[in-house]
Amino acid sequence: MCKSVYIHIPFCKNICSYCDFCKFYYKKEWINKYLDSLKDEVENNYKKEVLNTIYIGGGTPSSLDIDELKKLFDITNNLLLNDKYEFTIEFNIEDIEEEKLLLCKKNRVNRISIGVESFNKNNLEFLGRKYVDVKEKINIVKKYFDNINIDLIYALKDQTLKDLDEDLDKFIELDIPHISCYSLIIEEHTKLHNMKINPIDEDLDYEMYKLINKKLKGYKHYEISNYAKEGYESKANLTYWNNEEYYGFGVGASGYINDIRYSNKKNIIDYMNKIYNKDIEYVSLEDKVRYEFILGFRKIDGIDIDLFNKKYKKDILTLFNVKELLDKKILDIKNNHLFIKEEYLYMSNEILVNFI
Repeated sequence: MCKSVYIHIPFCKNICSYCDFCKFYYKKEWINKYLDSLKDEVENNYKKEVLNTIYIGGGTPSSLDIDELKKLFDITNNLLLNDKYEFTIEFNIEDIEEEKLLLCKKNRVNRISIGVESFNKNNLEFLGRKYVDVKEKINIVKKYFDNINIDLIYALKDQTLKDLDEDLDKFIELDIPHISCYSLIIEEHTKLHNMKINPIDEDLDYEMYKLINKKLKGYKHYEISNYAKEGYESKANLTYWNNEEYYGFGVGASGYINDIRYSNKKNIIDYMNKIYNKDIEYVSLEDKVRYEFILGFRKIDGIDIDLFNKKYKKDILTLFNVKELLDKKILDIKNNHLFIKEEYLYMSNEILVNFI
C-alpha cells in the first residue's frame, strides 16, 4: 500500500545554468491554473491512505507567493498523515522569509530542504545562482525548524580540491542535520550543455568524493549522495531506495503504484488542461527484483538479505552474479546486509550494470 507522495512544482524564479526543466516554465499567469490541475490530479488518484511522507519539490515551491502557497497547502491538507510523518518542502536560499516559513509550519511541514549549492561566488555565478548571506538565511529557518537539509553541488568547472574543502568547512559550520552532495551532471537543454562545458576529470571527481566522505565523518553516510546526523535520515529518500510505492503528482512527476511505474508528460500546457498522459511501465516480478538491486545498492548498508528473501521468495545470493562480485570483494555481507564495499561506491553505476 502506498505510503508516500511526491508533488512537483516546476515554477522557479532562478534561471540556473544546470537546471534542465523548471527554467522554461516560470510564468506567473500559469501558477493558479497549474494548481487547479494539481488539485484535480490528487483528488482523482489519491486513495486516502495514511502517509509516512510528503515531499514537495521541483523548480522550487518557495518561488510561490503567500496566496499561491496557501492554495498549494489547501491541496496537501487533504492528505492523511501518520503521527511520525515527514513533510518536506524545497526552498531556494534566496526565497527564505519568515512569513513563508510560518505558513509552512502551520500547514504541517516539518522539514525544509534548501538549495545552498556553494558559498563560492565564482561557483554560484557559474551555476547561475545569486550570492546571499547563507548563515543569516539558515538562522531564520532554524527559528522554526529542526529538521533541515542543505544541498551542495561539486565537480564544477575550474573547481579545485581546496575550493571544495572551504565549501565543506562552511557547510559543516552551519550545523545542519542533513547534507546532500551532488556531483554536477551537465544535462541536455541547459546553458552549460549549450556552452559545451565538459565534465571535470574523473580522477579529480573521485578525489572530491573522497574528500566529502572524509570531511563529513560526523554524519552518517547512509546513501551515496546523502549524509545525516543520527535520526535525521530522509524518510522520503528511503522510500525510493527501499523500492517502496509512492504517488507522483504534477507535470513530469513519476510514481510507483500497484506494480506500475508511471511518469506524467512534461508538457505543462497539457497538464494545465488536465491532460496528464502518463507513460506506464508494468513491473514484473523480475523487474521488481532488478529495481531492488539497483535502488537498494545506493544505500550504504545495502539490502537486508532476510527481508529480500522473504519478499521475493528467492535466495539473493544465487541471483545475477552476486557470488562472483562477493568473490571479487566488490560486494560484502555485514549484519545480514549485502552491500557495495566503500572503496567501490564511487563506481556503483558500473557495478549496477550487472543487474540491468
